[in-house]
Amino acid sequence: MTQVRFVSADGSRVVEVDAPAGTRLLDLAQAHDQPLEGACEGAMACSTCHVLVRPDDFAKLPAATAEEEDMLDFAVGASRTSRLACQIWLAPDLAHLEVKMPRGSHDASRR
Repeated sequence: MTQVRFVSADGSRVVEVDAPAGTRLLDLAQAHDQPLEGACEGAMACSTCHVLVRPDDFAKLPAATAEEEDMLDFAVGASRTSRLACQIWLAPDLAHLEVKMPRGSHDASRR
């Protein structure tokens, strides 16, 4: 099980959820009313599931692909620890994961 902590953009709301390995972060976020649209349904054609991963947790995730990095170029407020939630699958050895919602989103598929 991984304990996932979702933090609102302004830090005022925190939702903690336990999820089994193999769960996609985007699906978990949407099931718990987090503001991640996922307009392309995980096809990496938009950046509406962009999250800011806590730096300590970012280092524990597999590296983003070049395709994901390209989509993050369109994400609002992207940082060094930005990822697309549709590309994060909870691993058996990941005990904790904290992500913060960005202040907005931009659907890169509607360029």
